[in-house]
Amino acid sequence: MRSLFHLAYHVTDLDAARAFYGGVLGCREGRSTATWVDFDFFGHQLSLHLGTPFTTTDTGRVGDHWVPMPHLGVVLELPDWQALARRLEAAGVEFVLPPQVRFAGQPGEQWTMFFRDPSGNPIEVKGFRSLDAVYAT
Repeated sequence: MRSLFHLAYHVTDLDAARAFYGGVLGCREGRSTATWVDFDFFGHQLSLHLGTPFTTTDTGRVGDHWVPMPHLGVVLELPDWQALARRLEAAGVEFVLPPQVRFAGQPGEQWTMFFRDPSGNPIEVKGFRSLDAVYAT
């Protein structure tokens, strides 16, 4: 079975969303109307609709840090994660949790970073040397 994940949520400004998701993150834009726009979010469908973004609280523990919950994210292979981290840093994106490695040398070793889109929606991007290691224990 082949499937894609679909997620729809609110943003406050479609032009700012286009600049961030399309320009900074490099996501390809799909269909749109005056009130929503779709993006290919690293192989998955993300639909951004005008409205009030969901409420988040910093209640997710990542190591010694608290991160926004709920949040969305994607898992990339490490070279793609590193390229995205460089692109975000070059664009001056403010990180909730800057790019870093977790569980170094252990099963599930991963790189992670948290940031927010222009509407405040939290995003986590993880990087793995191999996607086969995502569920390693």
